[in-house]
Amino acid sequence: QVQLVESGGGSVQAGGSLRLSCAGFGHWYCTYDMRWYRQAPGKEREFVSGIDSDGSSSYADSVKGRFTISQNNAKNTVYLQMNSLKPEDTGMYYCKTDLCGGHWGQGTQVTVSS
Repeated sequence: QVQLVESGGGSVQAGGSLRLSCAGFGHWYCTYDMRWYRQAPGKEREFVSGIDSDGSSSYADSVKGRFTISQNNAKNTVYLQMNSLKPEDTGMYYCKTDLCGGHWGQGTQVTVSS
């Protein structure tokens, strides 16, 4: 079992940056494969980025070149560095692990104003 806790959200102007964190509390191996998702008001939750235990990463086309996912296994934490933010990046951002039965965090709000 693992509990995921996101932080780092906030309000920024377009072109700004934010760094999201997702800390895992519980079995350390549950955070080796991690994903970030987001959900805008009135829209379905969508995949943003993922990182696997071998360090390989993936990104949605809409964030490629602007977002970077990284992981600190010693701290059971995954990060999402978001640069050149756009208003369409606004939403609730969630981290998720598919390991250990699958778990979601509670989310952190990102608001980008034009």
